[in-house]
Amino acid sequence: QVQLVESGGGMVHSGDSLRLSCANSGRTFSWYVMGWFRQAAGKEREFVAGISGNGEGISYADSVKGRFSVSRDNAKNTVLLQMNSLKPEDTAIYYCAADFAAPNAAVSTNRRSYETWGQGTQVTVSS
Repeated sequence: QVQLVESGGGMVHSGDSLRLSCANSGRTFSWYVMGWFRQAAGKEREFVAGISGNGEGISYADSVKGRFSVSRDNAKNTVLLQMNSLKPEDTAIYYCAADFAAPNAAVSTNRRSYETWGQGTQVTVSS
């Protein structure tokens, strides 16, 4: 059973940066599309960013394009989400998710495509 563990959340001011990390316990990490989702209070969980198993396919939500960057290190079974120029509306619980798929599979923005989820990490951005 694959387990995902996120880290790196916290409380910051508007304009600051944070980097989230997600460790995947799976032995074939390159066979997972990795996604980041977030859920703000009272709202549905939404796609933020995702990266294909081989790292060549990347997708971002329009709301974070130009500010967030997703990357992965297959040797370390880790996916990162670099968040710059944070805004109060980025406040949410951020979840890492894994979709077992071929290394060149496209990134899905649909949360139902992801079989495994982390426990989430809180990001709070004050104005």
